[in-house]
Amino acid sequence: MQDAYRTVAHEGVHETEINRSRFLCALAPAATEREAQDVIARVRKEHADATHNCFAYVIGADASVQKASDDGEPGGTAGVPMLQMLMRRDMRYVVAVVTRYYGGVKLGAGGLIRAYGGAVGEALDAVGTITRKRFRLATVTVDHQRAGKVQNDLRATGRQIRDVRYGEAVTLEIGLPDADVESFRAWLADVTAGTAEFELGGEAYGTG
Repeated sequence: MQDAYRTVAHEGVHETEINRSRFLCALAPAATEREAQDVIARVRKEHADATHNCFAYVIGADASVQKASDDGEPGGTAGVPMLQMLMRRDMRYVVAVVTRYYGGVKLGAGGLIRAYGGAVGEALDAVGTITRKRFRLATVTVDHQRAGKVQNDLRATGRQIRDVRYGEAVTLEIGLPDADVESFRAWLADVTAGTAEFELGGEAYGTG
């Protein structure tokens, strides 16, 4: 697994104009290929009168799924440069759709490549990106008496508490960078006088 990847913070649209052609780049996070295709279908419906609706998406922290479409533009002049821009920026779980309204001036192959790739790059800057880091999921089980202090200390040190469950004891689900596991284990034993249970789980990604 990669240690980190970037994705868009939220959906957004950014517009640029090149030689009287309008380029609207819609960006959206997409957890699955199906989600990416749903976004593409929505944009195509919204801009059914556009000259082209080209797209590119990257799914998977390791970029295992990559697709691109020129949607009628000359081969390799739209979807591929869009995809290359996403990859160059280390973007994952993201879909980009560039809608072009032709303005009457031909851009040529080089101009199209710059326009489509540039539209995605500008949109990424405008919409904003976030980094998701790999971490280990861990479960801490502590008695009610100490749970409040443990939670407060975790939040004070910026730890990510993903879930809290109350039963006979209090169970906290947290995320930890791999490098912090041993020092966290020692800290937990110290603040709970060795009474807390600590169990490591699988791996996930988060902004914490």
